[in-house]
Amino acid sequence: MPPSLSEPAPSRKPKLLEQVRELLRSRHYSFRIEEAYAGWIRRYILFHSKRHPAELDESYVSAFLSDLAVKGNVAASTQNQALSALLFLYKEVLQRDLKFIGNVVRVRRPPRLPVVLSAEEIRRVLAKLPGEYRLMVELLYGSGLRLLECLRLRVKDVDFHYLQIVVRDAKGGKDRRTILPVSVVPALREHLERIKAQHDRDLAQGFGTVYLPGALERKTPAAGREWAWQYVFPARQKSRDPRTGLEQRHHAGEKNLQNAVKAAVRKAQISKAASCHTFRHSFATHLLENGYDIRTVQELLEHKDVSTTMIYTHVLNKPGIGVKSPLD
Repeated sequence: MPPSLSEPAPSRKPKLLEQVRELLRSRHYSFRIEEAYAGWIRRYILFHSKRHPAELDESYVSAFLSDLAVKGNVAASTQNQALSALLFLYKEVLQRDLKFIGNVVRVRRPPRLPVVLSAEEIRRVLAKLPGEYRLMVELLYGSGLRLLECLRLRVKDVDFHYLQIVVRDAKGGKDRRTILPVSVVPALREHLERIKAQHDRDLAQGFGTVYLPGALERKTPAAGREWAWQYVFPARQKSRDPRTGLEQRHHAGEKNLQNAVKAAVRKAQISKAASCHTFRHSFATHLLENGYDIRTVQELLEHKDVSTTMIYTHVLNKPGIGVKSPLD
């Protein structure tokens, strides 16, 4: 007998991946992490012939992670992300604490020296970069920013008076301050004037909102239209937020900057395997070459341990701690 029109339809229990996404959003994880975790959990389920994870114990987790290392030949960071996704699934979604996960074949990669460009090589690359991309790379090198830290910069986090940049919610969820190069200020001011005019046009057309972090969108929804919250490097085209469906102007795409850097390195005829992250490596190395204290560089780079920063002493022009070869 069909249910009465007055009776509420029985609510459908969300599927497992829907539950994962809902919990990630309630904990304010980024969309990037949401996509990555959902992808790993999907791969885990398919790896075990679509069996529900509630039926699988620690040995199945171990088998999946080991397969990534042996057959997948993934990086250590990739294997760690897969483990984090599965720990979130079991603990937060399935409400089950995994015991010790043993017999995992761990990825072991020997530490590699970072690729560093000389000051002259950096000038050559910058000369081959068009307008906005040159400005981005000048901040990667001049401020020691990571790729996404640069693209996610908001107008309010650039302090022209004190020549500082505040990097919000960086790696590890922390904020930090770094330097704003004096030489970049005129071009950056001019760039922001153009972006402000673009933002005003968006507002006039009924758009102009931007993604807001955490619970800010719920608490202060009007902030999304304010100039202070706009991205320093917005995308050229508006797009729909995959979570809210709102048409907004997100930050510039990372792939665009990566491709621009790759092309500039080739045009500058530099044979080193340089990427966007190379400019951060060069920032640290050149500061140490110029005599700055390693603790200062550690703080600017936001390294937890000074041993991470110490790797740059191995690529200085003066090897080691200034030891001169007997041949020289």
